[in-house]
Amino acid sequence: MPRMRSGKTYITTTPFPGFNAVIPHHSPPKREHHGYPPQPIPQRQTLLRHFIRLRSTPNVLSPTNYAFDKDSDRAVQSGPTFLRRNKSERFEVDVDVDLRRGWDGEKAGWKERFKVWMVNEGSRRFFMLVWVFLQAIGFAFGIVQYGLNDDYNNARTTFGYTFVIARAAALILHIDVAFILFPVCRNFISLLRRTPLNDIVPFDKNITFHKQVAWAIVFWSTVHTVAHMRNFALLAIATKSGVEGFFLANFITGPGVTGWIMTVVLLVMVWFALEKQRRAHFERFWYSHHLFIVFFLCRQLHGMFCMIQPDRPPYCSANTIGVFWKYWLLGGVVWISERILREVRARHVTYISKVIMHPSKVLEVQIKKEHTTRRAGQYIFINCPEVSYFQYHPFTLTSAPEEDFISVHIRIVGDWTREFAMALGADVDGKQGGEKGGRGEGVVVAPPVGKVLPRIMVDGPFGSASEDFTRFETILLVGAGIGVTPFASILKSIWYRMNNFGKEGRTRLSKVYFVWTIRDFGSAEWFHSLLQAVEAEDTENRIEIHIYLTAKIDEDKMNNIVVQDVGAEHDTITKLRAPTHFGRPNWDRVFESIADKHPDTDCGVFFCGPAGLSRTLHQMSNRYTSPMGCRFFFGKENF
Repeated sequence: MPRMRSGKTYITTTPFPGFNAVIPHHSPPKREHHGYPPQPIPQRQTLLRHFIRLRSTPNVLSPTNYAFDKDSDRAVQSGPTFLRRNKSERFEVDVDVDLRRGWDGEKAGWKERFKVWMVNEGSRRFFMLVWVFLQAIGFAFGIVQYGLNDDYNNARTTFGYTFVIARAAALILHIDVAFILFPVCRNFISLLRRTPLNDIVPFDKNITFHKQVAWAIVFWSTVHTVAHMRNFALLAIATKSGVEGFFLANFITGPGVTGWIMTVVLLVMVWFALEKQRRAHFERFWYSHHLFIVFFLCRQLHGMFCMIQPDRPPYCSANTIGVFWKYWLLGGVVWISERILREVRARHVTYISKVIMHPSKVLEVQIKKEHTTRRAGQYIFINCPEVSYFQYHPFTLTSAPEEDFISVHIRIVGDWTREFAMALGADVDGKQGGEKGGRGEGVVVAPPVGKVLPRIMVDGPFGSASEDFTRFETILLVGAGIGVTPFASILKSIWYRMNNFGKEGRTRLSKVYFVWTIRDFGSAEWFHSLLQAVEAEDTENRIEIHIYLTAKIDEDKMNNIVVQDVGAEHDTITKLRAPTHFGRPNWDRVFESIADKHPDTDCGVFFCGPAGLSRTLHQMSNRYTSPMGCRFFFGKENF
């Protein structure tokens, strides 16, 4: 039985397959241009300029007064986007707004600056400071140990200071290798980020930390190698073997051979792990990165030859040579456990239930998998043995936890994604037909005749920054292009909770701002129906949708939009009540208005997209965070 409410009702097909809902139809007021008196329809060129001026004016962001409004003290009460203040705000609005407006970052004291700095920078900076301090302490300890220990007087006499530097650098390399595997143990990280440690250690920056440890290994390996080159030269002089002795020490002795193998392997791994190389040739990055096994084996053997012996026996005991395994043990055990868990998960019953080809080469894959517990905002790794048995690729979940399947949307941009789509029977070049869905639903790919869909293996799901959206009362979701995928799961989960279908209880979340910047709206038509369903069910006006088209629109299309837009209840392009804006968002206005509307509230800012926009949003979150008002916590998807 549908729930009876005032107004008309209609049956709509939601973005969630197999589920129809009765959604009340709330007719918004006619679209009108606020701030401008009624004007007769101007001529063609004047009409075009008039329309662009209305769509691009900062205070005219919508047919009704949205929250992105300049006047912060006036309640926005007109239209479907009436902004209610959060119930947990502790101070009176007028007093708190005055306090917030009194905040001046340049004139504030060090305590206020420190509080603001701690919101988005504190834990990350402190963690890196501790890491650098650990490196410095370890190197200093190595200098003291090998510089003053009377067991190495002969070595110091022969080689001088470079012997001490080489040994101290080797000690730091042991420490770095002990940490290098932890950041890529994603199950381990997902468990830790649900603990109070997540407020101290930036677990969402695990890949960034992995890269920093790798660069530390490169640096200390360089120091170690250069120091030993001088040591080998001094050894050749002491033994009077000349250039021949130098090369024999480098390429015939055990330490020399294993050292150069490690150097070559490290250079290969680093080269293919660079951002440009990794994106252009992911397969080379994937396979070359597994050379770390060779690196670790050579690292263990490197110190077992006891080339430079102590002055007194025992010269080469088990406690002094080949000790690398002691440092590697903890991280190695966790990493091996992760790989065993991956193989166990790969043997769970997993099959593809539906494949949909969307415009602009976006492939939707719906998967049924047993023993899978997930949350909105998480991501998984997918492996298709028919394409590559060893490669696992990360994709954000676009399905909600309330659904009985998991889904991902894959943009076909590389070799693996193209081969995967073709293995599923998708028409990558758009030459074949299929069962067409409604607006934004794409084309259902029919199973290949006489062929079984390929087997896939799923690892995960794993936690990400977007998973924490329920911790805040107010959230700002920003997606750029296909980067909107993490928020599909979040918006679906919110939609289910609005309809009381949620598996989880009510959260403190009371306001959602969704900003989507996209060059061509047709490139993500699969997202249309979801936005329409969420907007239609948002009877309490908790969600504000703002879509920005950044592509240049020719004059004919603009004139057509102008004609259809006048007096329309829904946007001509998106069919939403929320209007479409042209150009890029004014982020200063966005953050300023949210801070005004939600004083003394923690606002989560979640982003998925290019690095340039990520830096902008990070800076805006810091700039508009106030110790006496709204605090913006920035989080970015980081695979």
